[in-house]
Amino acid sequence: MTSGGATGRLLATGLTHGDSTPRVVGGSGVWFEFEDGRRLIDASNTAAPLGHRHPEMVEAIRGAADAPVLNEGWGWREREDAAADLIDIAFGGEDWVGAVRFFISASEANDAALALAQALTGRTPLATRTRAYHGGAGLAREMTIQPHWHGGLASATGAQRVPPRSTEVLEIPAPTNARITGGVDPTAEPGWAADAAAKLARSAAVILDYSQGGVYHTPAYQDTVAALAREAGALWIADETVTGFGRTGGWLQFQKGESRPDIVTMGKCICAGAAPAGAMVLSRDLLAQLDGTSWQTYSTFRAHPIAVAAVRAHLRVSLRDDLFRVAAERDQGMVDRLTKVAADHPSVARVDGRGLHWTIELHGPDWHDWDGSEAAPLASRVSARAAEAGAMIATSGERTSLFVAPPLIASEAEIDLIVEALDHGLELADEEVGTGT
Repeated sequence: MTSGGATGRLLATGLTHGDSTPRVVGGSGVWFEFEDGRRLIDASNTAAPLGHRHPEMVEAIRGAADAPVLNEGWGWREREDAAADLIDIAFGGEDWVGAVRFFISASEANDAALALAQALTGRTPLATRTRAYHGGAGLAREMTIQPHWHGGLASATGAQRVPPRSTEVLEIPAPTNARITGGVDPTAEPGWAADAAAKLARSAAVILDYSQGGVYHTPAYQDTVAALAREAGALWIADETVTGFGRTGGWLQFQKGESRPDIVTMGKCICAGAAPAGAMVLSRDLLAQLDGTSWQTYSTFRAHPIAVAAVRAHLRVSLRDDLFRVAAERDQGMVDRLTKVAADHPSVARVDGRGLHWTIELHGPDWHDWDGSEAAPLASRVSARAAEAGAMIATSGERTSLFVAPPLIASEAEIDLIVEALDHGLELADEEVGTGT
C-alpha cells in the first residue's frame, strides 16, 4: 500500500496502480489531467461530489483566505452559521438534532464520537459490522475490520506486523448479499440478531457505515441494529463519511430508515473535496447528557475558515441545483448497466451498490486473507487497464474489489464511458479466471 523511493523523498501511498500511479497535474469537472497528457474521467472519488474546480467552491475558498487565523476556541459567527446550515439543510430541521461540532476529518470525528460513547456509558468495548472501515486514526482505526487498513506493516513475503489494539472490538453480522449478484445473506435468518444483541450489551457504541467493503445494508438492517443498541444501552453512531450529501440519493443514507442515531459523523464530501473537514452531529438527548460537563477535546484547526466556507458553499450549491437527489434518479440506470457487466464477465463475483456508489468484486482470494504479498493485485491491474479506456476506477486497496463513484455532476454519456472502461478492464480479469491464474 505504501512505498518510498518511486516518488523521491515522498513516502507515498498508491491505491489504484500501486507504485505506477500516474501524477495528476490538473482537473476540471469530472476529468483528471495527467502529466503524460492524458485526460481521464474521475470515476471513483467520493470526496468530489461537485467534481473538480467547481467555480463556486473556488470562489468560496478564495474568499476565506481573507479570514483571520482562528482556532476552535475562539467564537466566530461563520462557524455558527455553518452549523445552522448543516442542520437546517441536510437534516431538514429534524427536531431530534441537537448540535454540530466540526473536525478535521471523519477519522477524527469518529475517534471523538467513540471516545465520548465510552465516557458516557462507562463501557470500553465497541461494536461495528463486518468488513467495516471508519478511518485511520485512534479509535476509528480500531473499528476498521478490513485487514489492509489495520495500520500495520506488510511485505512481499506475506509477513505482517500489526499494532496491538487499544480497545476490544466486537464484530456484528451484516448482510453481504447484493442487489445484482452475490452470495447468501448471513442476516436472512433472525438468529444473527441474538449474536448482535449479546455483543451490544457489552458495548459503549455501535458504529455503522453504509458502503465500506462493498456492504450496502438496508434500512431494515439499520433499524434492527438501532433497536438492539437502544435496548442494550449502547449508543448508535451513523458514519455518513461516504454516503452523505447525495452519494446514494438524498442528504444522508440513515434517513431512509425509521430510526435516528445518537451521533452522525461525516467527512470527505462535506466540503466537496475543497478542504479537509469532518463533523459530528449530536442528538438533543445526547446533548442534554453533556449539560453541566466540560468535554475535554480541542484542536487548533477544526472548523478552519476555509473548511467553514467550503461546507456552506457545498450545501448551497447542492440544495439549489438539486444535486442531493441526482443519485436516486440515476440508481436504476446503474442497476441496468452493471447487471449487464455482471452477466458479460465471468470474473465478476458480486456487484452491489446504491445511487452513484457501486462495488464490483472479482473472484479470487477472500478479503480476510489479505497479507500485502501481491505487488500488483488483480483489482489494481484491472484498474490500470480501465484507465487505457479513459476512466480512473479505484480499488480501495483491496485485492479483488473495485468501486465506481463518479461526481454527482457526471452526465449520462460520461457514466456510459466509465462503464465501457470498466468492461475493458474486466477483460483482463476474465482471461485470468479462465486460465485459473
